Amino acid sequence: MSTSAQPQQSPANIDQLCINTIRTLAMDAVQQANSGHPGTPMAMAPVLYTLWQNFLSFDPDDPIWPNRDRFVLSMGHASTLLYSMLHLTQVKAVNPAYESLGKPSVALDDIKNFRQLDSKCPGHPEYRWTSGIETTTGPLGQGVATSVGMAIAGKWMAQYFNRPSFEMIGYDVYALAGDGCMMEGVSGEAASLAGHLKLSNLCWIYDNNHISIEGNTALSYSDDVATRFIGYGWNVTRVGDANDQEMLKRAFKVFEDTKDRPTLIIVDSHIAYGAPHKQDTSAAHGEPLGDEEIRLTKRVYGWPEDAKFLVPDGVYNRFQEVMGQRGRGRREAWMAKFGEYSREFPELAGHLLKMQKRELPDGWDTDIPNFPADEKGMGGRDSSAKVQNAIAKRIPWLIGGSADLAPSTKTRLTFDGAGDFSATDYSGRNFHFGIREHAMGSILNGLSLSKARVYGSGFLIFSDYMRAPIRLSALMEIPVIYIFTHDSIGVGEDGPTHQPVEQLISLRAIPGLIVLRPGDANEVAEAWRTIMKFQHEPVCLILSRQNMPTLDRTKYAPASGVAKGAYILADTKEGDPEVILLGTGSEVGLCVDAYEQLTKEGIKARVVSIPSWELFDHQSKEYRDRVLPPAVKARVSVEQASTFGWERYACRSIGMSTFGASAPLKALQKKFGFTPDAVVAAAKEEIAKAKA
Repeated sequence: MSTSAQPQQSPANIDQLCINTIRTLAMDAVQQANSGHPGTPMAMAPVLYTLWQNFLSFDPDDPIWPNRDRFVLSMGHASTLLYSMLHLTQVKAVNPAYESLGKPSVALDDIKNFRQLDSKCPGHPEYRWTSGIETTTGPLGQGVATSVGMAIAGKWMAQYFNRPSFEMIGYDVYALAGDGCMMEGVSGEAASLAGHLKLSNLCWIYDNNHISIEGNTALSYSDDVATRFIGYGWNVTRVGDANDQEMLKRAFKVFEDTKDRPTLIIVDSHIAYGAPHKQDTSAAHGEPLGDEEIRLTKRVYGWPEDAKFLVPDGVYNRFQEVMGQRGRGRREAWMAKFGEYSREFPELAGHLLKMQKRELPDGWDTDIPNFPADEKGMGGRDSSAKVQNAIAKRIPWLIGGSADLAPSTKTRLTFDGAGDFSATDYSGRNFHFGIREHAMGSILNGLSLSKARVYGSGFLIFSDYMRAPIRLSALMEIPVIYIFTHDSIGVGEDGPTHQPVEQLISLRAIPGLIVLRPGDANEVAEAWRTIMKFQHEPVCLILSRQNMPTLDRTKYAPASGVAKGAYILADTKEGDPEVILLGTGSEVGLCVDAYEQLTKEGIKARVVSIPSWELFDHQSKEYRDRVLPPAVKARVSVEQASTFGWERYACRSIGMSTFGASAPLKALQKKFGFTPDAVVAAAKEEIAKAKA
């Protein structure tokens, strides 16, 4: 979209014209929105232009091509930089069904409506909202940490899919980060693991401008970043001026030639470069420049001072002639090669397609075990291990690991060929994240965004360390599986520091996240059967360490009710119940014991197992009213966690209002009222209240 008003002094160098177009679009968008960050997009425009035009293997006509290079804008506040690139390269929009719609992902009107309702250019980049954005970024550090997961996925997929003469996967991952990303601890966790795994397909570009919201970073930050990353095992190179395109090309070439480690390119820049009249650089970082400053800056560029959202003649063509043609050529060559690959390796080709569409192979659930009734039972983590291994044998791209806790969470894949993912063997399906819960969550997101089916495990109490990436997985609607064991005060002697109390309700508060706390081995099996069918919902699978009785399903309802979030497990022989007992996890068995005692006393009782509030709330009103009849007011919930939120289902809750204590399990159960007698007494009191 050109206008009659062209730059007054058209540069002979078309590349500089393109760079200044990126800058002016960013300036104008922030000014019109009266909100945003113009400085970094202006400073980093030459860097992104050099990368996208000369190195990035990306076809704007097909932004979900499996072997494309990934670009992550980790400093999401600089979003207008990415939106400008998506617009100028004419990236096509893709719908959730993975069908290209043919229209631009970011139209010029979207940039004009930056930060406005329903614009494809929100304040920070949002995955699934705007095609061409590889991950949602906003919380600093998340983007670079997520990029590590993308790089790991590339290495794993290359090992699984590539064959001689058929390199189907071999993409690189680039992430642009700022000082804030480097300060956040998650970036250090992720960089440490990336260096350990020698991820040579990973390149971070560090905008070293010494500015954060409060001003110069000297106020709080004096790390020698180069030395730190050398210590992590990275290759480190430096570009002294963000405007030096030749030095930038040399740095990116160094990355391409480095085959034994990830690369960090440190780029020195001045925030709001090209706005020479702006004295308050911190304001340039977080505020519009102002009309007068924009006019002065455009004068420096030889730009029409009053022109807004101008894309000069030749700019669109330049992007199409260089990046567009290169990307299209590589994608078309890949598609042709994939045709040959499909004929020679039809099973692998089918797996690659199913991965991309988040589909499951036929017979994936054939081996899920059925557990016989057993009064002693087993821990949720133990039954889950059996189910998980049975499923993983039939879904080769089900991969994951733990934050150094696999022996406790029982999440290791143990069948022949599963192996360990390492710097010397990228084919392994067991990942070792080390004691890095925060980075693990972000890396899982990156793996999932690359279409692997992934899980990560830890103790429920440490989900607090992972809150940001868990929230982002729900925001992005990607089906990451978080397996959390040691789910209650049942951890016992480990004491309050390891006994989760408020974690369940805090996870349930995250929109779009499914929380599942199954009550016996067969509920665990059905939970996995339910989870694996999700394509857009992340799940927290909450499992016990302690044994839970495996219920006799010839006496009680089948566990298939788990799929609906809640179901009638045990009921009266006739008529409506006088009281309903609701339980999750290890407390389901406790509710059953209380039910049997009440039934012997002639009291009509019902047990409802409610492993997932979210799935239950998604059911029809008719079903929900059948499980929890509105006329039955006497309802008691039992859960070894905070009672907060249970008032939506029950009039009384047996739960935790304090932290736990360090003691053997039975002593804790008695102290906090998790006994059949306590449940029976509460049920009788609620029946009396209802009758009164």
